[in-house]
Amino acid sequence: MTSHLNLAEVVSLGLYRATTSLIAPFLGQHLKKRVKQGKEHPQRWHEKQGIAGAERPSGTLIWLNAVGLGEVMALRGLIIALHNRDPELQFLVTSSTLISATTFANNLPPNTLHQFLPLDCPAYTRQFLDHWHPDLALWSEQDIWPSAVHETALRHIPQALINVRMSAASFRSKTFVRPLFRATYKSFSLISAQERVTAQSLQMLVGHDNIRIDGSLKPHCPPLFIDRDKRTEFTDASMGRSIWLAASCHPEDEDIALASQRLLLRQGGHPLLIISPRYPNRANEILAKLDGFNVKVRSRGELPDAQTQIYLADTFAEMGLWYASAQQALIGGTFSAIEGHNPWEALQLGCGVLHGPRVANFASDFRDLGQASACVEVGNPEDIAAHIAGASSRGLERFERLQQANKSNLSALIDLLLGLIRA
Repeated sequence: MTSHLNLAEVVSLGLYRATTSLIAPFLGQHLKKRVKQGKEHPQRWHEKQGIAGAERPSGTLIWLNAVGLGEVMALRGLIIALHNRDPELQFLVTSSTLISATTFANNLPPNTLHQFLPLDCPAYTRQFLDHWHPDLALWSEQDIWPSAVHETALRHIPQALINVRMSAASFRSKTFVRPLFRATYKSFSLISAQERVTAQSLQMLVGHDNIRIDGSLKPHCPPLFIDRDKRTEFTDASMGRSIWLAASCHPEDEDIALASQRLLLRQGGHPLLIISPRYPNRANEILAKLDGFNVKVRSRGELPDAQTQIYLADTFAEMGLWYASAQQALIGGTFSAIEGHNPWEALQLGCGVLHGPRVANFASDFRDLGQASACVEVGNPEDIAAHIAGASSRGLERFERLQQANKSNLSALIDLLLGLIRA
């Protein structure tokens, strides 16, 4: 499809690739610096130079890429559905962040391995493709790497852009370099958006109407991994208390959660609030806010006791444990410019969902759940305290019906993706 590029697109893509080639000699030092800062995997950082950390499995290999934690975890349901259609398929998942690799490792679907995505310069991508030889490449959500897409297209590997959501800010930023993104999108045989607004934005960028709307992949994911022994240990230590969770939270979410917990304690309740920050390295910053509370900290090996009011869950890859332990979760990012995180993971583990007003990153997900009365919007500590203290339904049956209704979209998408391999 890259043969249909116009002059502006050819020039834009050429300049991008030339620039990334020029900076390639400096990227090794950049990665080594990030390793020292704890931002890259100390043994696997070479994967970002296209140096494989595992053998290619035999058979048909589908390569799926997503950038961060939420995007990578959303691929699990699609992988399982593809595996159910053809158990011989093999899957390579790439991502860019350390936390995504750590969490995904505890939640691997069948026939799946993980690697870090090489930085986007032609030499690294060529080395990556020389080793893996994927039969199909799937790019998820909105962050795509033009040089990697182009190198993949040059090898006539079919590619699709799936589960796309595009914020207004992202659309505006892409319009400034529209020829580059038009050149990139032309390499995709199929584009599947989560909802209508994203589809319209993509149509304006790409210049044609052949864009599907299939909804989000997130409702189809299996529940997060839970260590059963740790859950039993935590449940026994909690002694049957009411537990609620501030999940994947950021500073603004923590502030409103702490105000809510103070209200609940003043009202005579004895709930336990688990704070699970999106970035566990913020633990010291969060502890500074907790003066006056009785606090236990996960990374210190502590468990809650009868007096514990706040439990700081400052460890990686245990979100499944916290959702399974709590009755209600306030979804992080919904009180800040982050604009929300995934609400489906909580519901899949029987935990009710509360969220603030800022949900642009998951607008269609929260809209569908709200229309099904499977989540509750809260605006202030009083709302949260009232809901936590009440005996409100968690909407789990309504969530399950909504999840079932979405399965036909996933089935149709899988038909098309498998058709790309056979074409």
